[in-house]
Amino acid sequence: MHHSSLRSWPLWLGTIAGMFSPAEGQQALEEKYKAACPDYKRYSMFMHRPFSEGEMQLPFQRPEIRCRTFTSPLVEEVIDDITSKMVDKDLARLFENAFPNTLDTTVRWHIDGKEKSKHTELKRGTRDEGKWEGPQSFVVTGDINAEWLRDSTNQLLQYQPLAKKDEAIFNLILGAINTQAEYVIESPYCNAFQPPRASKLPATQNGQEDSVHPAYEPSFVFECKYELDSLAHFLALANTFYNHTGSFDFLTPRWYKALDTVLGVLDQQSQSTFDPETGRFERNAYTFSRQTTQGTETLPLGGVGNPLNWGTGLIRSAFRPSDDATILGFYIPANAQMAVELKKTADMLAAAKEVSRAQLLDKRAQTITDGIWEHGVVLHKKYGRVFAYEVDGYGGQILMDDANVPSLLALPIMGFVERDNVVYQNTRKMLLSKEGNPYFLEGSAFTGIGGPHIGFEYAWPMSLLLQAMTSDNDTEISHCIKLVLSASPLGLVHESINVNRIHDYTRSWFAWANSVFAQTILDIAKRKPHLIFGEGADAYVVE
Repeated sequence: MHHSSLRSWPLWLGTIAGMFSPAEGQQALEEKYKAACPDYKRYSMFMHRPFSEGEMQLPFQRPEIRCRTFTSPLVEEVIDDITSKMVDKDLARLFENAFPNTLDTTVRWHIDGKEKSKHTELKRGTRDEGKWEGPQSFVVTGDINAEWLRDSTNQLLQYQPLAKKDEAIFNLILGAINTQAEYVIESPYCNAFQPPRASKLPATQNGQEDSVHPAYEPSFVFECKYELDSLAHFLALANTFYNHTGSFDFLTPRWYKALDTVLGVLDQQSQSTFDPETGRFERNAYTFSRQTTQGTETLPLGGVGNPLNWGTGLIRSAFRPSDDATILGFYIPANAQMAVELKKTADMLAAAKEVSRAQLLDKRAQTITDGIWEHGVVLHKKYGRVFAYEVDGYGGQILMDDANVPSLLALPIMGFVERDNVVYQNTRKMLLSKEGNPYFLEGSAFTGIGGPHIGFEYAWPMSLLLQAMTSDNDTEISHCIKLVLSASPLGLVHESINVNRIHDYTRSWFAWANSVFAQTILDIAKRKPHLIFGEGADAYVVE
């Protein structure tokens, strides 16, 4: 792929300067200015000056300040602080572009909630008490104008430690929790959502023909693939916010209603395919069929999926976090994440004096955890006891990993096991080998874990970042970071890279991957500062 520079920003600013009249109001001027900003999807495909001082001469890929979708002086301070200490100037530039990418480009709508909503549709009585009230934030994944619960939670993760000191960040994340709560209440089986009606942003269609039960409203939902991790991420967003701020501001009637909705889904999706008493087939509450030639895009057996046994304690997930269909519905990484987040939610609610709810969640978390250790750990002839990727409760198992998080590789990051856990270490060896993991891809230019979503030749930089964060080995960490850097000539982290052609990538603009890169650099700055700041460097902690 050949890249050439677009016009420089000063020239571009000059060409639109005549569009603005001094007599116009400030808000009108800002809206007109935003409308004149270039499409970031196209902008991110070209190289922009100034280039970094390192060998790669990486471009500066942040939008001009008035074109950014959200700004925070504290975020700029962190960028200046970290990059000034980093030895590798190319790595510093990649962090400079990646750390603020979510704020710069993906906050499509945010309100602080100080003005009461004027929408009569919200006043339907006590059943909808508080609907769309308070701060709200709509955060898109990047080049698709929709919000994924999983992506948006991870996109905001590196800003969570700043929320206590920065009121704007506090309000942005609180708004994200409130908006996700509305999505979960309305369509808990769905994974990706349209802009809220109050934003006045246009909805877009995914171009697919899907038959889904329960039915959903296309003007509200972008895609309705039931992924257990989406609901776990909804809980994680609030748990992380509480962990960093100590605030209970999100504990509104709407958030509690969303929590109850999540628990309802867990009840429905813990049901087996056959009635344990009579053996009769029981149709699942959720079914999904898509007209497609890709088997990973739909569920077999009339949209139900393959049979699952009873009494496992595990929760079914119809799709993986890659948006690919599960083969065996008890998807272990999402069950692990749900167990962790239910436990954290229980601890948070106990602190909020919601004792009975806390006890309920604690018990459910333990049931899932027990199910994982009983059914999700299997004996491999080479690697010993390992975590399976998917199981069915009948003894069936899928051994692999996908780059998308949650994954087996990410189990310690999620808090399910410690890094040094024997079963995890066995699993990690299996996942990072060509003979143990069918989606561990090696080529002449790049190496890493990929997945069915992109095919047999594309590995995801995200998998290398997770590999670095789950390692204590300096050589391994440095190798992973250098590989990701080498695969980022445009100064941004891509979704996937062709393992034999470094310039062949998917998605120039993918905020989740850039956020994970930023989180990895912050992790290394805290745990292994000498690897990026030089020998004898002090640990750097964002707080």
